[in-house]
Amino acid sequence: MKNIFFTSDHHFGHKNILKFSERPFADVDEMDEILIQRWNEKVQPEDEVYHLGDVGLSSSGKLRKILDRLNGKIYLINGNHEKSAQACHSRFEWIKDYFELVVKDDEFERGEQLIVLFHYALREWNASHWGSYHLYGHSHGTLPDIDASLSFDIGVDCHDFYPLSYEEVKAIMKTKNWKPLFKKGNR
Repeated sequence: MKNIFFTSDHHFGHKNILKFSERPFADVDEMDEILIQRWNEKVQPEDEVYHLGDVGLSSSGKLRKILDRLNGKIYLINGNHEKSAQACHSRFEWIKDYFELVVKDDEFERGEQLIVLFHYALREWNASHWGSYHLYGHSHGTLPDIDASLSFDIGVDCHDFYPLSYEEVKAIMKTKNWKPLFKKGNR
């Protein structure tokens, strides 16, 4: 059975991210290896991974070798550092700027959950007042979390350098203090 995962901001091959995000790795090679290892610890070959941008800052040849080692079918939401990833476009199921994913889930009123995927954090998004989720990256954990909002930074810097499964995302959203803007039946 396939699972769905979300992640962002790996910055494979990016030496300066070690300082910028205070990543606890000796060098970029160690970072890349640990990021690959943690990805593959959770993601199986048949799983789907929605990557919300900034895959890598290296040559496209080096990035392609890294991408070929990652498990799963990868869907890419463009970030602001995607030149090398776009050169490896055949490794991705698709590349888009924005995506609204609908996940079948009987825990929700309509039997599905909408998740808005974008590289950047949004204050409001489609159906946010009805309980849709929003996942973003880009900020490397520097934006304060808003407890009353069903959104959070899915980037690796915020999650011990692991991707998160849909179930993990849902568990985090359940801890939020979000309240519906409207009562049922009032639109």
